[in-house]
Amino acid sequence: MTDMLAAMDEWGPEKGVCVSDQRTGMRGVLVIDNTARGMGKGGTRMSPTLTVEEVARLARTMTWKWAAVDLFYGGAKAGILGDPNGADKEQVLRAFARALANEVPAEYVFGLDMGLAEGDAAIFIDELRDRGAAVGLPRALGGVPYDKLGVTGFGVAEATDAAAEAIGLPLNGARVAIQGFGAVGQAAAERLDELGATIVAVSTALGAVHEPNGVDIARLASLRTEVGDECVREYGGVKPADAALAADTDILVPAAREDVVDEKVANATSAKLIVEGANLPTNPSSRDVLHKREVAVVPDFIANCGGIIAAAHSMDARYSALPVEPEAIFSMISTKVRANAATVLAESATREITPHEAATGLAHERVRTAMELRGQRPVNVTEVQL
Repeated sequence: MTDMLAAMDEWGPEKGVCVSDQRTGMRGVLVIDNTARGMGKGGTRMSPTLTVEEVARLARTMTWKWAAVDLFYGGAKAGILGDPNGADKEQVLRAFARALANEVPAEYVFGLDMGLAEGDAAIFIDELRDRGAAVGLPRALGGVPYDKLGVTGFGVAEATDAAAEAIGLPLNGARVAIQGFGAVGQAAAERLDELGATIVAVSTALGAVHEPNGVDIARLASLRTEVGDECVREYGGVKPADAALAADTDILVPAAREDVVDEKVANATSAKLIVEGANLPTNPSSRDVLHKREVAVVPDFIANCGGIIAAAHSMDARYSALPVEPEAIFSMISTKVRANAATVLAESATREITPHEAATGLAHERVRTAMELRGQRPVNVTEVQL
């Protein structure tokens, strides 16, 4: 377990809560990182390899993501250690909700992340008897179905389009490899296909398909609906899962797990642009390699903020009888994501720093200002390099 006391810095975390339940075997954690700009909000994931450190890192990413998109919530994340496909999933979710009843929804609101779906959000609000306890609910319960709408992947595609334009790379006909074909990867692929890009490689946890002349995204999406991650095998010509990361491509979109673009991938990729659809797919050393190679990178909390924009609309409407209209969400995603992607790459080029440094600098300034206005830190304190 991460030493949370040692992990605390000038930004947070403000609160970490580990919970367990002997009856169900539930073990989970909530990390509220920084609430200077608003209450803690971030997704809730379920994974058999979950760690406290993982959740804390993601909570910090949420702090910067909310600030970068200039919406007034704070960074937080929750996670459950367990099998999201297990037969006891509902009992575990209910135990997790009960254990965090002091924090939810007063300090944190459940959301959707890896391993959880709309029906799971419904379980949370049922267990706590509070419609405001979760967002990402099914449409039938007044929610915004993020995954069905593909809001995060749509934003990733819009960021890709804006970034390609910024570096002088025409998206129409550009080759794109997408690592991950879940809710984010599929929606990004479909939107990029609409925009004229050629998707040359797609992977899931079970393998990859690679077609230099273009993967049939409509067919692959249909197969995913039928068989999930097995879609790459059903499509035919399946290769190892890491083939998408190694594909000859103009644009690489890591849209699955963290830490997949290591120094080896960074040195080998032919991509001129990397757009981080997943959270934390690169690390500081691989970013340095990419920067030296003049590979443009759109950071995760700039590229994949479509989900939190939808969450912001959902948070605002939690107790309303009126449903959120998707058109307003897509419009805001396109406007904010495109502007932020272009701004970060321009700042990176002007100041000769990595795009991540440019993006975190913007987010740091907004969070720092909020903390100073609240009297949480002295004005003009020297920023600690994270």
